Amino acid sequence: MSTLLEEPHTQSTNVASDRLRSSMAAARLSFTWLGVRKSLTAQQKNQAADSFGAEGKFLSAGKKLLDTRHAAFKAVTAIRGQTVAYWKGASLPFPEPGIRLIRQAAISDFDQQIAAFREELDEAVFELDRHYDELRSAAQNRLGDLFNPDDYPPSLIGMFAIEHDYPSVEPPNYLQQLNPELYVQECQRVQSRFDEAVQLAEQAFLSELTQMVEHLTERLSGRQDGKPKVFRDTAVTNLTEFFDRFRSLNIRSNEQLDELVENAQRVITDVDPQQLRNSQALRDQVASQMSVVQSGLDQLLVDRPRRKIQRRPR
Repeated sequence: MSTLLEEPHTQSTNVASDRLRSSMAAARLSFTWLGVRKSLTAQQKNQAADSFGAEGKFLSAGKKLLDTRHAAFKAVTAIRGQTVAYWKGASLPFPEPGIRLIRQAAISDFDQQIAAFREELDEAVFELDRHYDELRSAAQNRLGDLFNPDDYPPSLIGMFAIEHDYPSVEPPNYLQQLNPELYVQECQRVQSRFDEAVQLAEQAFLSELTQMVEHLTERLSGRQDGKPKVFRDTAVTNLTEFFDRFRSLNIRSNEQLDELVENAQRVITDVDPQQLRNSQALRDQVASQMSVVQSGLDQLLVDRPRRKIQRRPR
């Protein structure tokens, strides 16, 4: 049973959080990553400070061990960015650092995709290691007396890795026998986490959709130097991808948001970016309809209540 505190939609929130808890799994992503910056020693900082007439203990200084602009290094970094983007795109936020929620039915696909990223990373690191002597020699030339060979591992193989797991966010069952009162408290704490996760999901979807609708509307309306404003295909395709992700992850916790998403999707269904460029009438029509959606999103952002949800043990 739930007690409502200044929250007209608490009932739907409770239902949504229960649905979230029963259908989602916690997924954690972490990285092992070579650090490329190192603080100067006290002696080095004192030497640097002398040139400014300062004291070394009041100076913060470091050195860059490798040139991260090298193509091979950028390739490694790009895989990390792609992995994080995939993880976030396939999941919902959770109010514990490093943890997000994915559909239990999607765990197999998630596992396979992370494994694919891991293979790509291993290949990219192998390629980076082929250039390691070159990068280290360049660093020696650039750092001069600050270069220290002890700062560098013998090889870069094994210095980068992607790890993922599925931590339990539920109270341990043994606690029910050991300390029933503490077990009830932990159940309430976990439930409040999922209640908060519902709000975080709503806020994330609402903010993302608002930004994309604003951007598309701004690009389609108005003129620049007497000509229609230029826009990229992604102004439309990003919205299409958002609709797919929303449909996959939506927990049906906010009817207003659901309706606005449907309205926005209806506006650009079967609309091709090139069509928008070729037809001023179509630009005006889509811009006008998206402006209505934008007004609804803006109002929802203003009206979103701060939810206070208190549950009694069942």
